[in-house]
Amino acid sequence: MRRLLLACVLTATLTAAASADNWPQWRGPKNDGHSAEKNLPTEWGAEVKYVEKDVNGKKQKVADGFVGTPKNVVWACPLPGRGSSTPAIWGDRIFLTAQDKKDVFLICVGTDGKEKWKKQIATSQKESYRGSEGDDASASCTTDGKHVWTFVGTGDLLCHDVDGKEVWREDLQKYGKFGIQFGCHWTPVVFGDHVYLQVMHRNAQLVVALKKDTGKQVWKVERKGYSKGESPDTYASAFVWEGDGGPLLIAHGNDYCTAHKLEDGAEVWRVNGLNPTNNGAWRFVSSPLVTPTLIVVPSCKNGPTVALNPVGAKGTIDEDNKAELWRFKSTPDVVSPILVDGIVYLLRDGPLTAVDAKTGAQIYQADVAKQIHRGHMVAADGKIYTIGREGACDVVQAGKEFKKLATNTLPDTFYASPAIADGRIYLRGWGHLWAIGTK
Repeated sequence: MRRLLLACVLTATLTAAASADNWPQWRGPKNDGHSAEKNLPTEWGAEVKYVEKDVNGKKQKVADGFVGTPKNVVWACPLPGRGSSTPAIWGDRIFLTAQDKKDVFLICVGTDGKEKWKKQIATSQKESYRGSEGDDASASCTTDGKHVWTFVGTGDLLCHDVDGKEVWREDLQKYGKFGIQFGCHWTPVVFGDHVYLQVMHRNAQLVVALKKDTGKQVWKVERKGYSKGESPDTYASAFVWEGDGGPLLIAHGNDYCTAHKLEDGAEVWRVNGLNPTNNGAWRFVSSPLVTPTLIVVPSCKNGPTVALNPVGAKGTIDEDNKAELWRFKSTPDVVSPILVDGIVYLLRDGPLTAVDAKTGAQIYQADVAKQIHRGHMVAADGKIYTIGREGACDVVQAGKEFKKLATNTLPDTFYASPAIADGRIYLRGWGHLWAIGTK
């Protein structure tokens, strides 16, 4: 009986561990911004206490706990520098990058809020881009629990093991010296045995595949676009679509969204009309929403949003192609769309728009916090979480009627997207990595 009870306890423990979601890449387990976690906090808040300490011979203000009792804030781990990379989480390890002046670091933080290791992986030529908005720690890491793949804006693409040992490094500027206004922010896609990226700037327009264990090139394919004005400056990232007829690599930039075969990079389809007036100030930042039966393609500067059924799609996707489902009159400029229960949500700097996923008809438009929004929406347990640059996180009930459940603020600057794992929401600010939860 004692052995049976012990076996039951071990089985329950292992089952609970296996059921806890990891967040292995920028847009979550299925690359769609969704988590299967339940009972996440709706409300939270905290004020950080600072004390003056001697750091390398200089007096500096250092975070030292909280003022009073925080609400649903488990911990706040100080970071060595700013960054926009969303945490990648596997088990008890959290991976992200940070830039301190011109030094770029890869950091591993434990789910206990303590730093496990930190590696300087690159030296930047600039401390920031576009004033203080961009940096070379903008692309998110990707992990499979054994290795971590990291791209930083210097052009370095790296693979480390989860203990911080460098396995390989490649310089993507070998495909052409970077020519882009506000830095390179492309998150690597790890699928099967390969790492895929879109390398799109004024001196290169490529999609590439590399061996994930060595970094050696498998193929590279030129991906042509409009290539005038800002159009070659691409800040979006690629995804792998896994629906019926896939997988395909989805690239988004230089005025088009394209699908490519994974074995050789050959183009399968291309969405047209994303820059309807051939505006030379066009550049894509928002990335597509990719699901098995629906892909939603944003553009920029209040251009169109295009939805298509990718199953069996071929050739030029426009109003004459049956694969195109609808075109909506407006687009998010930075934040990627998200799909929850048949509704596509589009977020600009304040307005949240809900659109019917089948028809493209607007259901509602309402305001969340009127802040700059650079982090992307995530969804869990019937709720949508948004994050504003100045620290306001709105929690909205998913559904046909707009219902804001809470607006929560933290004393930090947020460009990264929320990440959800094992009952917690992780919010990466410039100053701290915040763990939101009840455990």
